[in-house]
Amino acid sequence: MEFAFGPELEELRAEVDKVAADAVATYGRHDDAWINGYSREFSLELGRRGWLGMTWPAEWGGGRTPLERFVVTETLLLRGAPVAATWFADRQMGPTLLAYGTEEQKRRFLPEIRAGEVTWCIGMSEPEAGSDLASLRTRAVRDGDTYVVNGQKIWTSFAAKADYCYLICRTSTEGPPHAGISELIVDLRTTEGITIRPIRDAIGNEHFCEVFFEDVQVPAEHLVGVEGGSWKQTMRQLEHERGGIDRLVSNRRLYEAARAAADTSDPVVRDELARLETGYRLGRLLVLREVLGQAPRSFSAATKTFCTEHEQRVAQFASRVLGAEALLWDGIGPAWAYHPAYTIMGGTSSILRNVIAERLLGLPR
Repeated sequence: MEFAFGPELEELRAEVDKVAADAVATYGRHDDAWINGYSREFSLELGRRGWLGMTWPAEWGGGRTPLERFVVTETLLLRGAPVAATWFADRQMGPTLLAYGTEEQKRRFLPEIRAGEVTWCIGMSEPEAGSDLASLRTRAVRDGDTYVVNGQKIWTSFAAKADYCYLICRTSTEGPPHAGISELIVDLRTTEGITIRPIRDAIGNEHFCEVFFEDVQVPAEHLVGVEGGSWKQTMRQLEHERGGIDRLVSNRRLYEAARAAADTSDPVVRDELARLETGYRLGRLLVLREVLGQAPRSFSAATKTFCTEHEQRVAQFASRVLGAEALLWDGIGPAWAYHPAYTIMGGTSSILRNVIAERLLGLPR
């Protein structure tokens, strides 16, 4: 069966493709552009064109369809345009504030997200609480009209450049581990007691950071949702993080380079190309199910697992086809070297398989 978008969506795709091509010419092309391509200037351009917060309610400047947003994000990522400066805010923070934020929080934070004016980071993982988020230790203690925060976060992408941190912290130690967790908005520009240290990874990226909180005072009105009841909020936020097209096309350029160099007279190579093309189409359909709201709750764990493991198969195929060329540090090499990260970022495949087993299939622990 052939799936095709209508003429209006194809016109939108053509418009986005031109804008993305111009951005690449100006700022350079980026593999994994949603996390490695950072440009505040281009984020302002996205805001001016109404390509941020597209599916938000019309009263907050949205009103566009999920398929329109899919076309925009897929096209930008395939081109390698630098979308990282507002990616987390558009993908996760905006929808979270719309679902759980107060009216005051929405009025304060949503307009600047949609305008592309701010960068958000997510304070989630800790040195001893990565995939096991319920074991986090960063503590926020209520003191009158403020929360006093102490603790450490790690792998916090863009913390060194961000305006705000969406902080997942513990406000109570009573009850089971997943209880007593809350979410706070921390203004990184004006709040004292915060130390941020960038982490340079093996291929030279510097979006990762570790963040230290020492008696940091956060206004109580920056609590999102119910104190101690954010576990469900965080799990819903991760639904937005895991089921997107970014988990499938991050290294599409690497695949295109390998496909162009592949010896298609070899039936084994043709078979592998067919498997990868099929995998890409299946992954895209899984993402579209998420986009259209047709997937069951928590199915994004399955979508991310399939898509990121596909990206790793792409990298392994490219290394075999390109041989020594895959080791050259000319754009291909870093893309190949980065591939182990795909099934770690946003939740490891082993943890996500547990999510699938317990929450989707109802299997015993």
